[in-house]
Amino acid sequence: MPPAPTAAVTEMAELLARVNAEEPGAQDALFAAAYPELRRLAQSRLQRGGRSTLLNTTVLVHESYLRAVESGGLKPASRSAFFAYAARTMRSVVIDGLRQRQAQRRGGGATHLALTTGLEAHLGAPEDEVLRVDEALQALAAEAPRLAQVVEMRYFGGYTEALIAQALGVTERTVQRDWEKARLLLMALLK
Repeated sequence: MPPAPTAAVTEMAELLARVNAEEPGAQDALFAAAYPELRRLAQSRLQRGGRSTLLNTTVLVHESYLRAVESGGLKPASRSAFFAYAARTMRSVVIDGLRQRQAQRRGGGATHLALTTGLEAHLGAPEDEVLRVDEALQALAAEAPRLAQVVEMRYFGGYTEALIAQALGVTERTVQRDWEKARLLLMALLK
């Protein structure tokens, strides 16, 4: 006999139903109930490559919330689908922030001066790498959307294989194979 759902799981299911029924205030209540888990997701995201941003955990969660509310299209079918959406949104917040920062660093519309000291070849930019990974992930999503979802949920969201399998409606073994295939394809795209 399966274990009885916890109060938190039951509350989340009720909130998801209210959001899908477009009940006023339901989105706010859902995000308030999910806030601790969203903070964990954001912290995981920032530890896995987002360190080069100016964002912190709280800012990332709040910016993701604002984007979800502004989009108006939040209709999660399940708890897993909601957190997968949150992981994708957090990824886009980080990527947009990096792009904006790079544009500012390059001077926007200012006159550019050439650096001729020869040191520029030795200066690394970690955000360049994050942007390259994002571009490779977009290319992967165009060819194999499920592989891209597995990467987003595992790498950017910090999900376990079991949670990814549940969210995507596949077996854990399929998630493991998808992860290996996605890693190989991304490495090839990043070369």
